[in-house]
Amino acid sequence: MRKKPEFLLVGEAAERLGVAVQTIRNWIAAGKLRAKRHPMNQYRLIPKTDIDALAREIGATPKPSKT
Repeated sequence: MRKKPEFLLVGEAAERLGVAVQTIRNWIAAGKLRAKRHPMNQYRLIPKTDIDALAREIGATPKPSKT
């Protein structure tokens, strides 16, 4: 069985990377992060693997998710 990818909301991604929420939004707009919209509430969903990869790229230690 295929495992579903895990996604983080913008606020969760910002907390995990230790940056501001607006920074995450700017990175999405600039194409530095991929995000898709939730079909019901239109929240941005960012793959957790992308956050972890970006953390390695910028030299940040990703904080564990609360979820």
